[in-house]
Amino acid sequence: MNNEAVNVLQHFEELRKRLMIIAAVFIAFLALSFIFVSDIYQWLVKDLDFKLAVLGPSEILWVYFMLASVVAIAAAIPVAAHQIWLFVSPALTGMEKKVALSYIPALFFLFITGIAFGYFILLPLVLNFLMTLSGEMFTAFFTTEKYFQFVLHLTLPFGFLFELPVVIMFLTSLGILNPYSLQKIRKYAYFVLIVVAILVTPPDFISDILVTLPLLLLYEASVSLSKIIYNRKQKKQAVLQ
Repeated sequence: MNNEAVNVLQHFEELRKRLMIIAAVFIAFLALSFIFVSDIYQWLVKDLDFKLAVLGPSEILWVYFMLASVVAIAAAIPVAAHQIWLFVSPALTGMEKKVALSYIPALFFLFITGIAFGYFILLPLVLNFLMTLSGEMFTAFFTTEKYFQFVLHLTLPFGFLFELPVVIMFLTSLGILNPYSLQKIRKYAYFVLIVVAILVTPPDFISDILVTLPLLLLYEASVSLSKIIYNRKQKKQAVLQ
């Protein structure tokens, strides 16, 4: 076996090791989350103006598992980011390592911010709008599973999408992206974000708009941050020359 094949196998072994650590940490946080999941559920439903129904004995277990999974994902993000950094760090320079490491805490906080944005801002707007559509013609009846699926669709995607600025800033710092390339692909990025908004929202035009606008603003903010990082990098290179 030649050296190139050996190196490829070593990289795969290293990747498998990092993925196993991430999976083990996620499972550990998932188990820990189940201890508090009942309290989390009670906190989420305490201010609802309607009662949630359970249609089967397994439904509440599914909801508990979903809530615990979201908590476990949030808690595991810093660990996952660190493991990814350990995997790619041998190929980075000393400065690139410091830059990559500095972005890890931001990933966690932006994920939580995205979840909070979806839950505290978008969810009430969309839910109130949909409730007004029924008026007095229908009796609102929500099952626990359907309600939390609805909540999940309006919150979890924003947890990941809010990390877009950090990812773009990091890739700009490494020279992989620049604000000008982001501006060139703007129309394609807009199309992808609009499709994402339509997929994660209920099938009504108002909900699509309420979700699409923040995503487009998030992309534009990412472009602006990329420009700041890019200009700062260009100035440093000019000074060194």
